[in-house]
Amino acid sequence: GEEIVIKVIRPGIDKIIRDDISLLHSIAALVETRIQGGSRLRLREVVRDYEHVISDELNLLSEAANTSQLGRNFLNSPVLYVPKVYWDYCRENVMVMERIYGIPVSQIKELKAAGINIKKLAETGVEIFFTQVFNHSFFHADMHPGNVFVSREHKENPQYIALDCAIIGSLSKADQQYLARNLLAIFKQDYR
Repeated sequence: GEEIVIKVIRPGIDKIIRDDISLLHSIAALVETRIQGGSRLRLREVVRDYEHVISDELNLLSEAANTSQLGRNFLNSPVLYVPKVYWDYCRENVMVMERIYGIPVSQIKELKAAGINIKKLAETGVEIFFTQVFNHSFFHADMHPGNVFVSREHKENPQYIALDCAIIGSLSKADQQYLARNLLAIFKQDYR
């Protein structure tokens, strides 16, 4: 009796991705060795990083685990809702999760028409970011508008809904301190 969403890895997509990555490796090597100053771009390193990220996105058990962890981090949170994963039905190439309804965060007119407090929504977004990065050191690293919705139910204190947790980041304490120092410097500069 529950509504669900089933995410499936398209059969054969792994070979297409491997072929594309191989082509990217060749282009990166060509640019780094044949174009003056091309080595400064470190394109081979960029392609290796991308290869790692895209490979993780092909494992839906990894995404399900990330989703569940993010959900535990924000369990009963008024600011971020993460849909439930139905683990009994998940496989490396299939993920089953709770169906959610909300407004895509990029639909400003629809958010305003629904009576969502936009100023509070922006403040809440910053709060979620800082909580993920500094408190949990486990953050959704693919927060484009297609992966972020807003609940219609909490107009004055908006609640975000996070989807597609395939790409997750974490920071060491040193990285957190570096980021905090840089953010502080930006805020100080903006408020002078």
